[in-house]
Amino acid sequence: MEFLPITSAEDHRVQGIYVSYTNTFPIDEQRDQKQFLELFSNPNVKFMSILHESEAIGYLILWELSSFVFVEHFEVFETFRSKKLGSHIMQHLLENYPRIILEIEPEDLNDDAKRRYSFYQRNNFGLIDTTYIQPSYGEGKQSLNLWLLANYSPRNVEEIKTEICDIVYP
Repeated sequence: MEFLPITSAEDHRVQGIYVSYTNTFPIDEQRDQKQFLELFSNPNVKFMSILHESEAIGYLILWELSSFVFVEHFEVFETFRSKKLGSHIMQHLLENYPRIILEIEPEDLNDDAKRRYSFYQRNNFGLIDTTYIQPSYGEGKQSLNLWLLANYSPRNVEEIKTEICDIVYP
């Protein structure tokens, strides 16, 4: 498995990733195209295309923050789901980043949310906050009640929430 940085909005892979992103994530969990493309000029953001057997299978959008990495978006393209590739990607993250935070929909929202929560639990993530509110991505989009997960035990969850809200969201 390869993790290839994408450092420019002009990269040929970006448009295909954006199409998948808008088809996969609920509208309230998406940046608009302008915001998405602006990620490439942010020094805190690492955008990676994930290849398996020379084929693009997904991507990661990571934020390197003060003492942790925040996974804003992680997707395995639909064709490659249910093949244990997501667990391999998580293993790579865990090997390269000792402190990871991510947000998910509450498990009682629907079957997909329950499946996602179970996936992260199997991959060494634990629930650290159930009261987190993801800020709105902009006009016409709703703030969301989400859960925060981590692969470690943070000392001050409130500081983490503040940093994510202040830096990641528009």
